[in-house]
Amino acid sequence: MHRGNGLRQVVAIFGGMVLAAATMAAASAETLHERGAYLVRTIAGCGNCHTPKDANGHAIAGKELSGGFVLDIPPGHIVVPNITPDPETGIGKWSVAQIVTALREGKRPDGKILGPPMPFEWYRQLSDRDATAIATYVHSVPPIRHAVERSQFKIPLPPSYGPPVGHVEAPPPADKIAYGGYLAGPVGHCMECHTPFAKPGAIDMSRLGAGGQELPAIGGEPGALVVSRNITPDPDSGIGKWSDADIKHTITTGIRPDGTKLVRTMAFDWYAKIAPADLDAIIVYLRSLKPLK
Repeated sequence: MHRGNGLRQVVAIFGGMVLAAATMAAASAETLHERGAYLVRTIAGCGNCHTPKDANGHAIAGKELSGGFVLDIPPGHIVVPNITPDPETGIGKWSVAQIVTALREGKRPDGKILGPPMPFEWYRQLSDRDATAIATYVHSVPPIRHAVERSQFKIPLPPSYGPPVGHVEAPPPADKIAYGGYLAGPVGHCMECHTPFAKPGAIDMSRLGAGGQELPAIGGEPGALVVSRNITPDPDSGIGKWSDADIKHTITTGIRPDGTKLVRTMAFDWYAKIAPADLDAIIVYLRSLKPLK
């Protein structure tokens, strides 16, 4: 081996190790509060349901996460709860651990079961750190006194959504397909809306990302519905012909490549602030899905 080439390889390897170490150090330096703030305000899009809306579907400033948004969907008349730390009308009396249990297992501190549309089958896969980060952040936001009525369900709620959640680790960000799937699944629950049902209440995992669900059209006419899009790489009925830039633009602005606009059921006001690396991972994951008609 030529000495110059060998030296350059050593320098390149050392530089790569330094960069990897710096990336890991930056990730470890992120506090739970910072991580939770990022997730809640971006990919998780919690405010898309938990923040009250005006007639056009825009979140009302100063009312973040205070609940009261109403959804009339097949499971019932849903009134989204206040998740600010107000002790009387919110979750101020809940501990961080109790919030994590409610988030991942759908169980309140008093033992009562929470209902849809919270996607507990996805939230059960949230990593320990991310679930704790989300709970830490919502426990720290300004408390807002806003009493909301209880939801009225037309369906029986299960006794539980499964056994207590054990240890869950997030995939490493370097594995873009796995990490992108984690962001699009448990964190952002994109696949919850963009996958059809096999039967009422049961997602058809064999058609992951194929779309076809009818959802309330937030910001549309009262009672209007929107059908979720096929986001698999099928070139005809999916997004196979969309470029990466097209997908990013649609996710973050709510505007399709043809210029038409999405309704605010899609939480693009929150997705606009997703970190570029996370957007890249989500796109890599979507490209990896089986193309479906």
